[in-house]
This record gives sequence, structure tokens and C-alpha cells, in this order.
Amino acid sequence: MDAAEVEFLAEKELVTIIPNFSLDKIYLIGGNLGPFNPGLPVDVPLWLAVNLKQRQKCRLLPPEWMDVEKLEQVRDQERKEETFTPVPSPYYMELTKLLLNHASDNIPKADEIRTLIKDLWDTRMAKLRVSADSFVRQQEAHAKLDNLTLMEINTSGAFLTQALNHMYKLRTNLQPSVSAQSQDF
Repeated sequence: MDAAEVEFLAEKELVTIIPNFSLDKIYLIGGNLGPFNPGLPVDVPLWLAVNLKQRQKCRLLPPEWMDVEKLEQVRDQERKEETFTPVPSPYYMELTKLLLNHASDNIPKADEIRTLIKDLWDTRMAKLRVSADSFVRQQEAHAKLDNLTLMEINTSGAFLTQALNHMYKLRTNLQPSVSAQSQDF
């Protein structure tokens, strides 16, 4: 899975918009949306919210967790703990990117939020690199990836897969083959 596919999955997350138009319910395969009434909040998938925002048909409300104080707490907690802490959303990075790129005028303190999310991402990536290094050095056979998001796994997945393949090849080359043992008998 690549980053574009992860972003596609993130676009299914629900966000709240305040429409400036009227429309009855929309019946889609993924579920019903609406009704849409001017000034009344409604939850829609991110892909629809971005589309409506681009057409100036709504105002986006940031998710509850997209608040400077809450994000500072999450970032500070992540820095304190040795293990990965739960993040505010399984798609926090993708949601932030899409919302700030398309609706930064609707998000208070957008620049601070962008910086905090980048700090959180950098902290988690550094932790992941240290964990991967320790994993490879200790020649472990498996790892526990609690509280990692799909994008974080995707970012490091190719490297870890290659490292594990190389470790496997090295281990199998170092072990005596079965045929060599049978000749000794």
C-alpha cells in the first residue's frame, strides 16, 4: 500500500461541515448523507467536505482533537513515553494535511496546528527508527506495532521488510544445511 492509498482511506473519515445550501438526503453506496440545511452542522466524509469547500458550498469544522492545547498534550505525552502512545485519530497526519491544504481559513491557529502535527510525526518517526534499529540489532523475529498508524507503518514498511529479508538470508546461510548434517552420520 502506498501513501496515496492510505490518503484515499483517510478520505472516508467523517468531518463536520456547515453547509450554505439546502438539499435532501443523498443516498450513496457507503451510506446516506444529509439532509443539508444552511447553518446546521452535518457529518460527511472528508472527500465530500473538501469537494464542497472547494466549490464554496460549506464551512468545515475542525475535528475536536485538532486543537492547539490538545495537540500539545499529545505531543508532550509522546515525547515522555518510550512506547508509542495512542494518537488522536488513526489518520491524524492525512486529515491534517487535507484540512489545512483545503480549509485552513476555517481552522483556528492553523499554522500552530501544522507545526504541532509535524512535531508529533517527527517524534514518532524517530521512535520508529530507534525501535527498528534495536529490532535489527537484537535479531528479533517479530515486533509489536501497537498504536502505529497506517501511514507510519507504510512509511517504514519497505525498509523493515527489506531488513527482515536480509536478516533471514544471513541466518539461513549461517546455519548448516540439512544435507551436510546427514553426511556426517
